Amino acid sequence: MKNVHNITITIENEEWSNILDATFKKKNQQVTISGFRKGHAPKDVYIKKFGIESLFMDSVDEALEIAYKKALEESKLVPACEPKVDIKGIDEKHVELEFTIITKPEVKLSSYKKLGVKKGEVKVTKEEVEKELNDLRTRFAEIVEKENGDVEEGNIAVIDFEGFVDGKAFDGGKGEEYPLEIGSNTFIPGFESQLIGAKKGETREINVKFPEEYVEELKGKDAMFRVTVKEIRSRVLPELNEEFFKDLGYDDVKTEEELNKKIEDQITERKAREVEDKYIDDLMNAAIEKMSVDINEEIIHDEIHRMMHDLSHRLEMQGITLENYFKFSGITEEAFHEQAKPEAINRIKSRYLLDEIIEKEHLEATDEEAMANAEEQAKRYGTTANEVIEMYGGLEVVKYDVLIHKAIKVLEEN
Repeated sequence: MKNVHNITITIENEEWSNILDATFKKKNQQVTISGFRKGHAPKDVYIKKFGIESLFMDSVDEALEIAYKKALEESKLVPACEPKVDIKGIDEKHVELEFTIITKPEVKLSSYKKLGVKKGEVKVTKEEVEKELNDLRTRFAEIVEKENGDVEEGNIAVIDFEGFVDGKAFDGGKGEEYPLEIGSNTFIPGFESQLIGAKKGETREINVKFPEEYVEELKGKDAMFRVTVKEIRSRVLPELNEEFFKDLGYDDVKTEEELNKKIEDQITERKAREVEDKYIDDLMNAAIEKMSVDINEEIIHDEIHRMMHDLSHRLEMQGITLENYFKFSGITEEAFHEQAKPEAINRIKSRYLLDEIIEKEHLEATDEEAMANAEEQAKRYGTTANEVIEMYGGLEVVKYDVLIHKAIKVLEEN
């Protein structure tokens, strides 16, 4: 492909000799040579014992950064992904390194304006407002013990249970004082509905079938659970009064009508964002359809690794390692790569599309615009502009973010 470049760099003479000397000093600290204190053996003695070749690999690691910098300076290339490196030759006088540098592929963009994409409308129904209000009341409901009556949909049944397959108890099938919300569908299909009508203290035998996508040793099998209802709890919804409005943080709301209006406005705002996001996605996809680009597998591979790194960071915030995530989800790293590939390609194409618009439209971003962008984000997230800039990785990256938003505005010129 035209965007694949092979650049050979030779590190030799004094420069290579200095690198070998630095490697020798490090390795000399790690070995013991008879007759010398650790780290004090002369270089010729070290080489006689271990050979000059013992310094090569560590020295190549040191030389790589120097050589790659030279390769970029001499070629003026801007790599689109990590380079491949081959050692073409090495001895005590030189090392010859060949870098395979892949640059951004050629992008052909025929049209990116007047794409015929329509923005969706924002509509909020009375039913949506009622559901949101009911969800709020449920969230703030008081949970009380139900002294009389049976288990009903929406109740919380506190249960002891033990499960049996073929008359034998199975691992993980036993629990005590478990609070199960009836209708939450958190247990095996059919389990919760068979508790409806049970009284406090009653024991029932519940028959279910494990789903086919369940764990290997239980999937598809019939099971019987012996369940005792220890306690029944119900939710008491809060009254629609000023005390409830204040609990919601709405000090300006005094009546049910005002609350409904506030909820409607919030749903409208949320839906407007969703409609705008979908509109931009649709515009991007329509423009990408009119774009031609051949993306190297190496660039795709790099993007997938970036996605994996982002996933790893998010998991770490939850105290989960990437290794454990793969283990618990049953997904291999290879399967992740395959599943992530379509999204990786779309991300790359989206980036190339916006870069192409920036170039074709001669878009620019000033330091002042970047600072304004950082300050706006700082207000939104309760931090400082400097912290936002640091998070991005510098003012130039914030300027690029400004350019991306300008390119999206061009796309919206329909």
